[in-house]
Amino acid sequence: MYTISRKICSETTEIPLILALDEVDRVFKYPKISLDFLSLLRSWHERAKIGIDWKKLRLVMVNSEEVYIPLDINQSPFNVGMPVRLSEFTTEQVLELATRHGLNLSDEQVRTLMKMCGGHPYLIRVALYIIAQGEMTLREFLQVAPTEEGMYTEHLRRHLLNLEDNSQLLIAMRRLVLEEKVIQVGSREAFKLASMGLVKFQGNEVLPLCELYSIYFRERLA
Repeated sequence: MYTISRKICSETTEIPLILALDEVDRVFKYPKISLDFLSLLRSWHERAKIGIDWKKLRLVMVNSEEVYIPLDINQSPFNVGMPVRLSEFTTEQVLELATRHGLNLSDEQVRTLMKMCGGHPYLIRVALYIIAQGEMTLREFLQVAPTEEGMYTEHLRRHLLNLEDNSQLLIAMRRLVLEEKVIQVGSREAFKLASMGLVKFQGNEVLPLCELYSIYFRERLA
């Protein structure tokens, strides 16, 4: 891989080589592979600082979970470069996106949708697509969304498995959804849950990002 990358960088004259890696979090569950792989990416970043050819390399990494594997601070590719966090959609943005899907939703319908999904870009996009395709109405969507019959089954199960692999996160999330109020959990757990997109901060306390997560995890973690 190193030889190939060096050759590409040196033969593209002044044109940058952009290497985009999506769903990098998929390698987190394989520590033996991920440690070497992520260290390799960091080494490329360091080479780009001093090597003329390597300066043409641009690395773009996308991940949806916090890094849970132990990485030396000097080997991690996640503490260098410019991090960009995808923010939640606003009501106005959801209205615009609905219009682009050919839907004529009222302000009240959009608020109802966002109560279930928050402003989570992925959750909103999937909901609008399914409704626009005529697969179900907004009302039908709201009924099945937090269930195994809904369109988010794989997404929710993946989060559940990640929680079950970390007892401290599981305890924190169970407490959060069962108490049904804004609470304060350990800072480490709060940060990780927020990084996973399951909760949001309100001051130093946290609450579930949306009803979808509250309902789904309340039923499964009770």
